[in-house]
Amino acid sequence: MKKAGLLLKRAVPAVAGAAAAALLLAGCGGASVNQVAAATGAAEAPCGSVNVAMNAWVGYTANAAVYSYVAKNKLGCTVVQKDLNEQIAWQGFASGEVDVVMENWGHDDLVKQYITDQKVAVDAGPTGNEGHIGWYVPPWMAEKYPDITDGKNLNKYASMFATSESGGKGQVLDGDPAFVTNDEALVKNLNLDYKVVFSGSEAALIQSFRTAQQNKTALLGYFYEPQWFLSEVPLKKVNLPEWTEGCDAEAEKVACDYPKYTLNKIISKKFEEGGSPAAKLATAFKWTNEDQNSVATDIQGGMTPEAAAKKWVDAHQDAVNAWLH
Repeated sequence: MKKAGLLLKRAVPAVAGAAAAALLLAGCGGASVNQVAAATGAAEAPCGSVNVAMNAWVGYTANAAVYSYVAKNKLGCTVVQKDLNEQIAWQGFASGEVDVVMENWGHDDLVKQYITDQKVAVDAGPTGNEGHIGWYVPPWMAEKYPDITDGKNLNKYASMFATSESGGKGQVLDGDPAFVTNDEALVKNLNLDYKVVFSGSEAALIQSFRTAQQNKTALLGYFYEPQWFLSEVPLKKVNLPEWTEGCDAEAEKVACDYPKYTLNKIISKKFEEGGSPAAKLATAFKWTNEDQNSVATDIQGGMTPEAAAKKWVDAHQDAVNAWLH
């Protein structure tokens, strides 16, 4: 789903200070886990090490923070978090650099490549979150122009959404180019007088919607849930032609809305077969959109991911115990 502009503090639970810097260098430079352990003097815990991919949106950070906190504090694991975009993260299953992806949004092409064909990764089951992607407008627009939420009327309003970057057409503002998106195909196949412009990150997308609502300026943009920001600004979805089975089978021909996504976890085959309790935890991990949004809201509000995870875990001991047994 979902770089420039998103500067989240990443928790690296097993180490601190200089050791944290060594781990971050490992995530960027590809140093092995053993090299990092040697550099930091960190002793291997009974669980061993687990490499968690960190994708660049706050909801993902919430999932990964809670998983990492439990793996570290309940199972004694050494957790190494690596900032990677969605597609690059999957490459780590083959190289051994990644053990866990905590929130996958579809990616049928990657499933085929790494799970079906190469057999280096496995589906670790649903996170419990249901994902939705779509086009949204700020609430003030839906109130003033009620018919704008019907996609059939978008060309009527195209000039209102024009920007210096859209070349005289209406603008559809997307986030990070790495996010799951059909928007350029939708513009073309629905014959819309619009151009897709990428903001670059989740943070930039959120700020654009926040500013549009505050200043009562026009904005049509890509957005998704679960997403903490919707509790701050309840964006209104624009209804595109209803999704039906197979309508998005060919990327260039997509002319329908996005499906509902049953979000899931992906882990490496080697990690699963190794019997690590952290692999079993990844499979058992399951919560709700509300759970994710509460942790994401705390992170966005200034808490470190680890502190936000601890807060949630302390308040949901029964759920955590169920993951561990």
